[in-house]
Amino acid sequence: MVHVYNCHPFASQRIVPAEQEPGLVCCGGGALFVVSAGGCRIEAYSLRDREEQEGGCPLICRFSTVGSVLSIRHSTVGDYLVTIEEKNKATYLRAYTNWRYQAVEKTRVGVRLLGHLLRGSSFRGAPKEQMEIIEIPLFEPPLCMACCNVTGDLLVGCAKSLVVFSLKRQTLSEQFSVLDFERVLILHIQGWSPSQVAFCAGYVALQTELEVLVVKLTPRQKSSQDSTAEQHSLLPEDIMPETSLDEDAEMKKDGFSPLHEQEDFFLFPKHQEMLGNEAQECGISLVLEWTGMEAESRGDMSVVYILFRRFAPDFFQGCSVEETHLHSLQLHPTFTGKQEEASISKVGEPTCMFVFFSLPNTGYMYSLKSAVELVSTYQYPEKTHQAVLSDQFLYIITRNALQCFTVRCSAVAARVDDPYIDTTMKACPPSTMEVCALRIQLFIGLKVLCQDGNHIVLLTAADVDSKEDIERSARKNTSRKISISKPTEPTDSGHGWNLYVITSVSTLQLYREIVEYSRRYEQSSPSSQSCVHLLSEGHLLLRTALQRGGPDPDPDPEPAERRAQLQQAFQESCAHLGDCFSRFDKKDYHLALPYYKMSGLSVTDVIKRNMFMSSSSNGYGKGFLFFLKHSIYEENMEELSKDMADKVLEIFSVAEPAQLAHVVSSPSMLKADPAGAIALLRQLEAPGAPSITLSLCIASLALRDGDLHTYSQQMDRHAEMLQVYGFIEEPKLLLHGRGKAVLPTTLARHLRDTHKGLLVAAVVALHENSKIRLEEADLFFQELCKNGVVVESSPQLLVDFWEALLVASSLESIIQELLFRLTSVYIDRITCRERSGVKAIKTAEDLINSCSHYGTLYPWVSILTPVQLNVTHEHQEDLLKLQSLLCGPTLEVSSILPLLEQLSDSDATGLSIHVLCATRLGQHHSSIDRLLDRCPQAIISYANHELQNDKLPLWWQKLFPEVCERMRTTGIHNAVLLSALKETLLVAARELNPLEFLDLLPDDGTAHFFLPHLLECCQ
Repeated sequence: MVHVYNCHPFASQRIVPAEQEPGLVCCGGGALFVVSAGGCRIEAYSLRDREEQEGGCPLICRFSTVGSVLSIRHSTVGDYLVTIEEKNKATYLRAYTNWRYQAVEKTRVGVRLLGHLLRGSSFRGAPKEQMEIIEIPLFEPPLCMACCNVTGDLLVGCAKSLVVFSLKRQTLSEQFSVLDFERVLILHIQGWSPSQVAFCAGYVALQTELEVLVVKLTPRQKSSQDSTAEQHSLLPEDIMPETSLDEDAEMKKDGFSPLHEQEDFFLFPKHQEMLGNEAQECGISLVLEWTGMEAESRGDMSVVYILFRRFAPDFFQGCSVEETHLHSLQLHPTFTGKQEEASISKVGEPTCMFVFFSLPNTGYMYSLKSAVELVSTYQYPEKTHQAVLSDQFLYIITRNALQCFTVRCSAVAARVDDPYIDTTMKACPPSTMEVCALRIQLFIGLKVLCQDGNHIVLLTAADVDSKEDIERSARKNTSRKISISKPTEPTDSGHGWNLYVITSVSTLQLYREIVEYSRRYEQSSPSSQSCVHLLSEGHLLLRTALQRGGPDPDPDPEPAERRAQLQQAFQESCAHLGDCFSRFDKKDYHLALPYYKMSGLSVTDVIKRNMFMSSSSNGYGKGFLFFLKHSIYEENMEELSKDMADKVLEIFSVAEPAQLAHVVSSPSMLKADPAGAIALLRQLEAPGAPSITLSLCIASLALRDGDLHTYSQQMDRHAEMLQVYGFIEEPKLLLHGRGKAVLPTTLARHLRDTHKGLLVAAVVALHENSKIRLEEADLFFQELCKNGVVVESSPQLLVDFWEALLVASSLESIIQELLFRLTSVYIDRITCRERSGVKAIKTAEDLINSCSHYGTLYPWVSILTPVQLNVTHEHQEDLLKLQSLLCGPTLEVSSILPLLEQLSDSDATGLSIHVLCATRLGQHHSSIDRLLDRCPQAIISYANHELQNDKLPLWWQKLFPEVCERMRTTGIHNAVLLSALKETLLVAARELNPLEFLDLLPDDGTAHFFLPHLLECCQ
């Protein structure tokens, strides 16, 4: 069902001062082209708005054509006219370029063949301004044609083929260039003759009386399998086998004729719709033949079938079977950016592509890009003659009326262009929303309709009945005999004609009228679907104007000012739609949230609007509550005033009291009255089983109000672990904001001073439950521990959090990040030996006992760094934690090597860390040297722990020679080295055979010292 409204999309009406009755009419590029009924003269009239202000459509120029014009089209790109003409019973295709030069009297006209540029004496010296007529040769008589709105290329439909001509600009000199065409492609059609074609951005649409086919020409990779077929397809058409392309002709030679060629039979096909890949099964074959000079550089092309639709003739309202035929085939591109002026240079790909075609009583619009789908179906109230699709409207003409329907192009394009559409961020009326007729304007005897920008051109004639019969007969003859008849000469019995130019109103003016119109429905029924439908139509009109970035019909304001007005009206329309959906209790109530967000209104403004609406209706709508709840929960919402915050609490206490605990925790509610909020929360307390989150909210409000007694009373009602669960349920009790704007609450600051363990445990739980990211937790603790303007890079509470999170986390990436951070902090503190004096929550022993990433210290490490009395307890703890991490199984030592550069090994502390790292990296030789030089008393303990299994030979290969060498240097009275030597000999005697042991002994050794170990080796 189509909604019919009585809006006024048309602003003014002008009569074109044509001298003779028009036979054909087309428009484009701000001009109207009128072919006289005789068919041999074209008049061009200006459609510019400035001319309208002067009160007419002045003549630009008039010129004669070579033959009688049967069909005419204008291309905005290149600003040329193309005609199908007849002369001496032959049909020709011609293009007229530089036609505007004919405004000067007696201007030269050049006639040339396609591709043959005039380089004679006429172009020597200064360039001559002249109109050119380009003869375009074809193998078959042309039946129909179409110009591409994006590139200016030309598509010509013949009985057995489609021919594509590429528009080019040929430069003849530095100051002069001309337009020309190149035949680049032929599509051979087998068993199908188009009566109408459309062409745009590689999409090709074909139409017969009851069938429509849409394909797309796309490049593809060449393959060896296609080489044979490719060579065949590149042959010129005149030497290709005719049998494969003219099966019907062969049948006729044998005395047979297809059913549709037999006068005594009618073939009634069934309704059929094939979308996407299914359209390949339509039975219509297209064979490509490249003919352009740049065919190789442009690559091989393939035909992708997009859509096939077949209709069965039926008895429609007032239409016989014979009258049932398709008309008004059109491809319509939609751009969502600023479209540059039409030029032959390469332009961007359209965001969306639509195809429209119509039966006498029904019109169909399909979306072709991405998913191929039927967008809109138009049910006309009476038989239509012609239809034209534009960005904002579909115009149709019947016998006596011009009708203006809305379209859904902008709704489809919005979803392709913006991924946030149909989310909680943005919304757009659905593309499946029913269309409506905004206006039915009466005329007498409508014959022809065309449209250019905000101008609609209508040709009327009083003798419509007789001319309809003539046209129907001519169309029937054309489809059966594949020929084109001349336009009918004007008869003496004609009762007159008129050529009108109707200008549409500006988008803003029509939008304001639609808003006023919708208020009638709003007053009678606030939840009326008609009100929403009208406002949605107005919203789509504004969205179209903003998407296309093209000129608006209103010529007065400057472009920047006009766009600002459109944007302001767009936000206003979003606010109106938000108001409508906020009153809804149906399934679409959730749309109030994105529409209000797009309106630019603050939450306070939205609340005031709905307070006013609720006073005149039955309370607050479900859509408003949905918006308010989501807005309150968002972190970036503005802070409400005290009165407004109290009003929000009042609304939720009545509508959704279960949400009060979450509402009062929102950062936007900080100015709400704490006492009043506590009173509302106490009404929700259940006897015997108090809610954890409710108790924490009351405690937070009491703390904000300075009531420490109530705070302590509420906090003591639950154990710490249960309180952690409460913080998980409502994180805003501890922190506000997300990203780089994380701020601690009053409760968090109080816990920092009184209960650090609970605070750290709560934040760890938030992280593990994906309520907060690691970077946000860092900012939270840095802000929490900020002392005036000085911010410590790693405050102790943040380090406590890292240590606690390392215990709880199971993600490898988080674990390695925490290990690196903690190692960096420990090294920095050991190096600087400056601490804030804040005691850590967990000691090194606690971490070793509770966390597998902290390992038990190796015995030799304790010998290297015994407990020192001359350092602080905090410094000793940091050292033990770092050593424990290096003794653990998880830390990747190679990742912290750059950090060791700031730690000197001049003292025992640094030495222990460097030796631990070198040992973890397998550098035992250097570790043995360091220990023998700096702390030989730890060498045996180190060897017993580290030189095992595959490292056992290092006892006699590395350690024994090094000890002997140092004893030669220091003397035999060094008790530490002597003890180390004896221990080394014991291990060597146990592991080596006597000969190997003898080879090990030094030449300058004392026999009585080594003899006992040799005897033990022999035993």
